[in-house]
Amino acid sequence: MSLALVGALLIGVSLGLLGSGGSILTVPVLVYLLGEPPKQAIAESLLIVGGIALLGALPYALRGLVDWRNVLFFGLPGMAGTYLGAWLSRFVSGEVQLLTFALVMLLAAYFMARPSPLRAEGKGCRKPWKIVLDGLAVGALTGFVGVGGGFLIVPALVLLGRLPMHLAIGTSLFIIALKSFAGFYKYLHLLPELGLAVNYGVALLFVGVGTLGSFLGSRLAVRLPQGGLRRGFALFLVAMGAFIVAQSLAQGH
Repeated sequence: MSLALVGALLIGVSLGLLGSGGSILTVPVLVYLLGEPPKQAIAESLLIVGGIALLGALPYALRGLVDWRNVLFFGLPGMAGTYLGAWLSRFVSGEVQLLTFALVMLLAAYFMARPSPLRAEGKGCRKPWKIVLDGLAVGALTGFVGVGGGFLIVPALVLLGRLPMHLAIGTSLFIIALKSFAGFYKYLHLLPELGLAVNYGVALLFVGVGTLGSFLGSRLAVRLPQGGLRRGFALFLVAMGAFIVAQSLAQGH
């Protein structure tokens, strides 16, 4: 459990530092360190990440670093998409979800490692209906594999919404919280059908430790170079994604 708590701290640091990455860490920690079934881990990760993101967003909100217009465009459609993704998950096995999760990690690594893509180019803003569709798509991914989608939200907010990096991070945290709680609500109805239940003790412990990490991450965010952090995190994601794929293939034989 001590190693899992270190993981919870890192989940919070990642969310506070980059506005993303927390859920990418949560599911592997719950599955491989605590031995939880994949579907239970995905459900708990939504509760954990949602709680950490909501509490971690408060310092950003107090400093005026949340764009509420983008919370509306991304967050509310994202909640609907997350509910849909959680509903779709009933039709696939936990192993399929984990493999999808690994592919998402590799996609996240790509976004994190891109050499400074977070500069808007050209004129004109993305139409609101297209932003709504983005929110729906990222939300569906959130519900299906238990990720907050911050690794997609942050670049989108900067590229499409033309927000500064720190404003995008604070906004992303609120959006992650909205979508995560929507997906968790749906899983509350799915888990009993599978004979599973949420371990609220573990979830609340992770939220508490992770929130401390998010406060630390938000303080570090203004002091450390974002580009180097993203590239370092990308390397970790590649390693973790490869590990999950290897584990899944080994269990399949």
